Amino acid sequence: MGQNLSLDETSLSNGELYTILTNKAGKGGKGSLIAMVEGTLLASVIKVLERIPAKQRDQVKEVTLDIAQTMHKIVKSSFANVHRVVDRFHVQKLAYDALQEMRIKHRWDAINEATNDTENARLNHKEYVPALLANGDTKKKLLARSRYLPFKSAEKWTPKQKERARILFEFYPDIKKAYALAHGLRVIFTSTKEKGIAYTKLAKWFNEVTDSGFKSFNTISATIYSQYPEILNFFDNRSANASAESFNAKLKAFRRLREGLMIPLSFCLE
Repeated sequence: MGQNLSLDETSLSNGELYTILTNKAGKGGKGSLIAMVEGTLLASVIKVLERIPAKQRDQVKEVTLDIAQTMHKIVKSSFANVHRVVDRFHVQKLAYDALQEMRIKHRWDAINEATNDTENARLNHKEYVPALLANGDTKKKLLARSRYLPFKSAEKWTPKQKERARILFEFYPDIKKAYALAHGLRVIFTSTKEKGIAYTKLAKWFNEVTDSGFKSFNTISATIYSQYPEILNFFDNRSANASAESFNAKLKAFRRLREGLMIPLSFCLE
């Protein structure tokens, strides 16, 4: 056990979900694992965690977790007076998912447009030649090749990525605005040091999302609104689930190695 824990869920293989409680002091290595429960069912996880002596559980001061309500209920039930911190990377991922949703919608529109143009050319006994943009991409390729642009700051784009982003934002100004929103949220978490300032910045960001009218951002807006205190708790100690993700990655690597060598799990455990 430790005073600072992480609660997370992971899929080892074939969609098998496990709930994993780790000690941050272990930093993803030896001494990290506290409990590992098959599935994510609320009652099952709580039943296992309650086997840990109450005296030890009462010593826990902080738990980082994702945005799932089940996780919050588990922590609230198992640990008294604990400081709950929503992992900022889960919040940022919602913003990037919303941006990707908009990009994918435009890509389907571009695919349908190209399909229609191809069919019209065939009916007119002509060869379909797609229009090329300034960088040599078609609209379909532009949207497909822009998949990873949102995950990087503009100053980290390569020259080709900068050119692709310029064309993308020119044709799709809504994606440009959505990128600014997603990147703006990231900047709040990375550069803000004081909780009070973060509160003001997140409130302003929330208003910008509301004013944008982007339906794809509705989920993250609702999440921030409903879990505002736990999200803001990040700025107290800047705690995140990085150690838990590190432990999960090692666990998955071990699982792949075991399956690749066809070693029985009982032998590994021995």
